Amino acid sequence: MRMTPLPDVVLKVDDILLLEGDPEALDRLVSQGRLSVTGDRGGGDDTTNEMVAIEAVIGESSSLIGWTAQRLALYDRFNVNLLAVSRRGERLDRRLAAVELRLGDVVVLRGSAARMPEILRELGCLPLAERAILLGSVRKGIVPVVVLALAMVATAFGLLPVSVAFFAAAVAIVLFKVIPLRDVYQSLDGPILVMLAVLIPVSDSLRSTGATGVVAGELARLGTLLPASGALTLILVAAMAVTPFLNNAATVLVMAPIAAEFASDLGYRPEPFLMAVAIGAGCDFLTPIGHQCNTLVMGPGGYRFSDYPRLGLPLSFLVVIVAVPMLMIVWPMN
Repeated sequence: MRMTPLPDVVLKVDDILLLEGDPEALDRLVSQGRLSVTGDRGGGDDTTNEMVAIEAVIGESSSLIGWTAQRLALYDRFNVNLLAVSRRGERLDRRLAAVELRLGDVVVLRGSAARMPEILRELGCLPLAERAILLGSVRKGIVPVVVLALAMVATAFGLLPVSVAFFAAAVAIVLFKVIPLRDVYQSLDGPILVMLAVLIPVSDSLRSTGATGVVAGELARLGTLLPASGALTLILVAAMAVTPFLNNAATVLVMAPIAAEFASDLGYRPEPFLMAVAIGAGCDFLTPIGHQCNTLVMGPGGYRFSDYPRLGLPLSFLVVIVAVPMLMIVWPMN
């Protein structure tokens, strides 16, 4: 029997609920209410394989168009469950198994992690951002927050060095089985690690050979013609210009000693200039390669290289306009 529950309706075992809400709210409800997630057929659990839920959009050539999960025998043929359907904000009040799928629908499919890419190709669906949807995982979701908070407290009070505290936090995340060990290896960005390892001695060599003094001296010649705000703007813009080519962390390694000598040559305190380097290195909005966040959203968002400067250029101007006076207020130049 199908009904809209009223406040006095008593739920019974094996009742099927059609729920709508934010993922976080549904996550808490499933976990705290000890509910089991069901798709078009049963729970779909496979004890021999890791099960994942993936968001995907139905493409033009998808075999799902015009079919319901029940008529297509989605579970029998592909061993996946349909957990949710989103259709441009339209409210769907039918059981998932009876929803006729259309082009552009966003679906959540649950099945074997190993076979999911193959299944999506066969169904003609395009995966969205690669993020797992783990309903009922609230308790594990609290663990990373607690571990990160402890690492930050240990660092803030000087109990542990930054490198030790956050390495221990990463190990704790794995030990608590928040993420599988194989996902840890997949998330390591090898090229970035190698580049940072190479640029640390480069930064040291720039200081030891006097190269930073040469570069800072050339900048100081230009800086003598500028007011204090202009000199600070020069360093900020230079850091923002270098970041797309080196990565934000590497930019700090290279630009920090140059900025310190530049400030010394002009008779200013180094603090505002070093902070300008930090801000400039973290504010690359012009390219997808200058900051890891830019790179992460490029694929899932379907962005092109040319999309970044369109919004990034005015945003960069805004950063300069706001950052320079704020730096001069918080860290006086003299």
